[in-house]
Amino acid sequence: MHSSRVAVLCAAMAVACADAEPEPLPALGEPLAGLTTGERGRFLLGRALFERLATADEGLGPLYNGERCSDCHDQPVTGGSGIQRLRVLKATRFEDGRCDLLHAVGGDNIQRRATDLLKAHGMGPEEVPESANATALMTGPPLLGLGLLEAVPDAVLEEWADPDDSDGDGISGRLPRLADGRAARFGRKGDAATVEDFVDTALRFELGFTTHRHPDEEPMNGTPIPPEADPMPDPEIDAPTMGHITDFVRFLAPPAPERELSGAARDTVEQGRALFGQIGCTSCHRQELRTGESATTALAGRPLRPYSDLLLHDLGEELADVCGPDAAPGELRTAPLWGLRHRARLLHDGRATDIGGAVAAHGGEAAAARDAFQALPEEARLAVIRFLRSL
Repeated sequence: MHSSRVAVLCAAMAVACADAEPEPLPALGEPLAGLTTGERGRFLLGRALFERLATADEGLGPLYNGERCSDCHDQPVTGGSGIQRLRVLKATRFEDGRCDLLHAVGGDNIQRRATDLLKAHGMGPEEVPESANATALMTGPPLLGLGLLEAVPDAVLEEWADPDDSDGDGISGRLPRLADGRAARFGRKGDAATVEDFVDTALRFELGFTTHRHPDEEPMNGTPIPPEADPMPDPEIDAPTMGHITDFVRFLAPPAPERELSGAARDTVEQGRALFGQIGCTSCHRQELRTGESATTALAGRPLRPYSDLLLHDLGEELADVCGPDAAPGELRTAPLWGLRHRARLLHDGRATDIGGAVAAHGGEAAAARDAFQALPEEARLAVIRFLRSL
């Protein structure tokens, strides 16, 4: 590991040594309650790395989008969502029912920045390949509570999946699979199976680092990068560094719902919660999940209220854009709704600025629930919105 990175780790370790009792309800962006002293230390080390500005001298690039992990995950706290600084440009080709992630011409993630050294070699940044037939700008998803979602057993999600709509309710969610057969519950299109997969992909494609899992530089639109354009030895992110960043994400506490509601406000939220279920939204945005066994006690056997089934659903033409490893253009993973009140923009591409606009864009399997919401009397619609804004 490089000396600058070691310095950051040592400084963070000093903070980690001051052990304290975790709060029953951690503040936004803080670690899960119940972590051991060592786990809290790893969380703090990971957060320091997550927020650290990287440079080309440390291996940033030569093709990249952001200069630190928090560039895409800083709203309203580190580990949250991202819309202010950048959105990720994706490009794919969907033809004859098959998704081509365009690996032969650089992959589906278009890296729109290049280091000065790469430019000096007459290369970069990337462009959308001519073979692509769809593009999309994706916002950085919130990472809060991701480790808890990882700890939900696949069997639970498979039980909810109904890919053939055998019960005839119009909802046919399915659990996507990667080429190696693992269930992919992370990513807007279901493209990562674990938190470490998610972190590895972000380090490689957003910051341009090589990792111990993928030690070769990504090509520019399929053209190999000259070795002299990136002289840092590979891998630029070693296994311990990857482990600390992964543990920061894995140990982030989920966002707590609005507290201390009383009187009319509480009644309105409860009315909205009931209506949310009655009009069919909880067919996909399931209220409760429970984690299974975990080597981390703080992640094991925990009840959750993420308002998601973590499955892919066809949401219709209006939201259709790029495809995924096991997802058609119109299919999107059900977005968890916890922490919704902290998000300035909604939907996978940030197009909606309010809940009503986000609901209106839902089609496909969600069309019936969308229509039921829009048919509610105004006061009832506002109650549903007030409930969602309490999450």
